[in-house]
Parts: sequence; C-alpha cells; structure tokens
Amino acid sequence: MRGYGARHFGAGIALALAVLGLAGRAEAAERLRAVATFSILGDLVRQVGGERVEVATLVGPDADAHGYSPAPGDGRILSRAEIVFVNGLGFEGWLDRLIRASGAKAPVVVAANGVRTIATRHDHAGDHGHAHAGEAEAGADPHADPHADPHAWQSIANAKVYVANIRDGLAKADPAHAEDFSRNAAAYLAKLDALDGEVRAAIAAIPPEHRRVITTHDAFGYFGAAYGLRFIAPQGVANESEASPRSVARIIRQIRQEQVPAVFLETIADPRLMEQIARESGAKIGGRVYSDALSGPSGPAPTYLDMMRSNLREFSAALGRG
Repeated sequence: MRGYGARHFGAGIALALAVLGLAGRAEAAERLRAVATFSILGDLVRQVGGERVEVATLVGPDADAHGYSPAPGDGRILSRAEIVFVNGLGFEGWLDRLIRASGAKAPVVVAANGVRTIATRHDHAGDHGHAHAGEAEAGADPHADPHADPHAWQSIANAKVYVANIRDGLAKADPAHAEDFSRNAAAYLAKLDALDGEVRAAIAAIPPEHRRVITTHDAFGYFGAAYGLRFIAPQGVANESEASPRSVARIIRQIRQEQVPAVFLETIADPRLMEQIARESGAKIGGRVYSDALSGPSGPAPTYLDMMRSNLREFSAALGRG
C-alpha cells in the first residue's frame, strides 16, 4: 500500500503540474495581440497593456519608420493582430498598402488623435481615433493635415494623449481587463509628469543664448515648442528627404551668425551631412540623440522614458555651459 500510495501521490503531483502548465499556456494565449508600427509607440503600448497584452512592433529599435519597406513577415504579424496602434499624422505612409495586403480586420487606433499639431496652424477636428483595417482608410488618419509634423511624441504632454488613446483602445478591445489598463495608464502618466518636471528643470539651467540646436532632420519641433529650445535642421520632417546645397549653406551661415554651439547626430540618420556642417561652421558635434526610434535593450534609450532622459543629457552636456 505504501508503494501504491507513493505512486498515486507522485501521479497526483504530476497531474497538478501539468494542469498548471496548461493554465499558464492558456493565460499566455489569452493575452491581447497588439501590433504597434514603431518602437517608441510599441513601448507606450507595453506600459499601458502590461501583462495583459502581447505587443509586436513592425519597425524595431534604431530603425527609421519614415522610409520603411515592409518585410514579408509584417503582413503575417498584422493578420494575427487583435488591435493595431499607429502614430497617424502621415507618419506611416507605407502602412495602408500593408494592411490591405495582409487582409487584417483588427481595429486601428491612431495614437496621436487629439494632439495639437505644429508646422501648420490648423488641426482638422473630428473623431478619427478608431478605424478598421478593412476600411478604405486602413491604418491612416484620413483627416490629418498632410503638412503637420508627425513627431508629436517628442512633447511629453502629447505622449500623455497617446497613453490615453492607447488605454481607451485596449479597454474597448478587451473590456474584461479595462481596469488593469486604466491602472497601468495612471501609473505611467505619473511617471510622465515627473519626467516633464525633469526636462523643464534641465532646460532652465541652459543659458538662454545657448538654447539653439542643429539636428539632422526636423524631428524635435514639438520638444522645442514645449520646452523652449530652438531646433534647426537641414532636412524636412521626413528623414529620407535630401538637404539641398542651398539649405546646407544657409544653416552654416546661421550657425556662424548666431554662434550655435553644437550640432547633434540622430541615431537613424547618416552622420556625414552633420559632420560636414560642423566642420564648415566650426560648431562642435554633440552626442547622438534619438528622434524616431528607441535603442536596443543594451543601449541608452530602450524605453520612451529612457529616450527622453538620454536626449536631455546630451542637450544639457553640449549646451549647458555658460
């Protein structure tokens, strides 16, 4: 009996472990499948979704989403998605065709819906935060001003709008866990408020006459508008646009006339243009900054909070000397 009892007990333990394993796999399978178009947005979705959401990102760390060419596997990722998050404001010009080709039917949330855009002085109002991947405007923001700067996340106030849109989108897709998403969003919004205070204090320490920055392309306009830095770029908002010799010459003259102290290299850009500008203008090259993508896990900017702090350190180090 003793041998039988031991065997019976052992079998019971094995059965219990097997049930727990199945339960764990079932719980993992029940996570909401979300897709974000690029790494910065993907991090925000992870912060709000927490353990309830499985997040896939189409354009990964250190990659440029402006001129992205979708890979064959991207269509398969989209076809499995239960919800898709996009920036909007014309940032993902390649996405519409990809969604149509994938046959995806998941709801699409425009994270930038509701932000106050810059570069044009008119926002097109209207509730275009939700569309469906099967509709004609799949993944796009059909009412967005085509001349608006899409880099709205560079303002922390706008990042808070993104978080609210993500929270609401997740709650609509998975109402059973809406309280989890609301709790995660509230905790993350508090972190964003603290970060905003850090940024304002650091910028205030930079002498006003030094608050001018040269970057590779015009991706920091929202940061400048929010925090009082003036950003100048030889390229437009799309990083693949070519800087004309005239615009480069104009910026070199401007650096000399205004004594701009430093130029900054963006991680997604070819450094040769900025090296030429620094060489011919006499400005020093500051550190690398992150505009459109996070770094990998081992880099200085694996999350949105890390990215903003990393950029702030670089700006402060190069501009903060009186």
